[in-house]
Amino acid sequence: MKIAYWIVTGLFCLLMLAAAAMEIFTFGESVKFLNQLGYPAHIAYVLPVTKILGVIAILTRYSDTLKEWAYAGFFFDFVLAALAHYFSGIPSPIAAIVALVLLMTSYALGKKVYG
Repeated sequence: MKIAYWIVTGLFCLLMLAAAAMEIFTFGESVKFLNQLGYPAHIAYVLPVTKILGVIAILTRYSDTLKEWAYAGFFFDFVLAALAHYFSGIPSPIAAIVALVLLMTSYALGKKVYG
């Protein structure tokens, strides 16, 4: 069970770090895309930073409270991303749904392994 937790959590964290890197290195395109989804441009400054901090909170297990907040923050991020895709008419919220499934699996396995 512990191996499954670390595989899923590792995949999830790699996905979040890749998303943060993409948002940083293609900043102009990220701003345009967020505007298409109906979000203000200043969100593009916050998202990559919070993703990196969330990954750190999940992997380090420094604080159970911070870890719970990181999982909750990612949950709301993915649900709102999927809804934004749907309501803005931009097709394929698949990435948000895949990330949500990985997140929920990581969380559930973490609860079983670490209590």
